[in-house]
Amino acid sequence: MARPLKPRRICFCPDVYYFKPRGVPLVELEETNLLPEELEALKLCDAENIEQIKAAKKMKISQSTLSRILLSARKKVACAIIEGKAIRLGKK
Repeated sequence: MARPLKPRRICFCPDVYYFKPRGVPLVELEETNLLPEELEALKLCDAENIEQIKAAKKMKISQSTLSRILLSARKKVACAIIEGKAIRLGKK
């Protein structure tokens, strides 16, 4: 049986919930879902330039967990941009 997830501290709530390619209706696009913890990790490490160890402490998780979350988030964003998908932010 898998270990239960520890609650993560999420302090950022976006004002918008979708990013999509211009000129294509949302109903015609595939969607990539960026989880709240992935968005928080991207914000802390990439937008605010906080070191992973400090960002992990802010989120109350280990650095290795933060690293896995960041890897997943960056891959989702890159694939969505390359494949022209919509990105839904912060909803499970």
